[in-house]
Amino acid sequence: MVLNRSGMWQEEVTVPSVQTFLMPEAMTFEEAAALLVNYITAYMVLFDFGNLRPGHSVLVHMAAGGVGMAAVQLCRTVENVTVFGTASASKHEALKENGVTHPIDYHTTDYVDEIKKISPKGVDIVMDPLGGSDTAKGYNLLKPMGKVVTYGMANLLTGPKRNLMALARTWWNQFSVTALQLLQANRAVCGFHLGYLDGEVELVTGVVTRLLALYSQGHIKPHVDSVWPFEKVADAMKQMQEKKNVGKVLLVPGPEKEN
Repeated sequence: MVLNRSGMWQEEVTVPSVQTFLMPEAMTFEEAAALLVNYITAYMVLFDFGNLRPGHSVLVHMAAGGVGMAAVQLCRTVENVTVFGTASASKHEALKENGVTHPIDYHTTDYVDEIKKISPKGVDIVMDPLGGSDTAKGYNLLKPMGKVVTYGMANLLTGPKRNLMALARTWWNQFSVTALQLLQANRAVCGFHLGYLDGEVELVTGVVTRLLALYSQGHIKPHVDSVWPFEKVADAMKQMQEKKNVGKVLLVPGPEKEN
């Protein structure tokens, strides 16, 4: 298995040996391709930043995506964790099977209201891949000692074409908080980007070691949505852009496989 910031959509790549990891015997190549980025991100957001503990509650946005599915599985490794997961209604059964306690359809309901009905005090951890105004919503949902961890800006992408108004709106609605406000609120705001940890070999290797142990014990299993040949990269991207995927979308060299 290989970690690299870019340049992986080709048949041959050259990477530093420290960014390679041995696959467990029982792991398929598809699972191996789906594991590293999603599960390292989910693990470090939940455990390194989030300090996930028994009895905590977690809001996972885009819970049917690659990182979302990984996060929900990792939450199951800790006792009595309540998971709120946002996704389209058509994906709710899959979310429940994966371990989401309360699936929320963000198209038809306000997820803040839905969470407050069930948990009036809010949640302990918000995983925020959305950015913009949703970061502020997540912050305001936090219990005392809660943390919002932002690791993406999905709100920048609103359709198949670049939308300058959406870009401007998300930029304008960026969340901002002062150190004094954090002090008084007993909350934390964290930012995570795996691509900028490429020099932290020991840190990342330690996480991979823990993830492979969880895989070998049967606690986590990458969920692959679909597999596409390189020639159909546009279709693969469309699958994600139209939010049809449940789990990881993979590209492979060679002939097309049946999904």
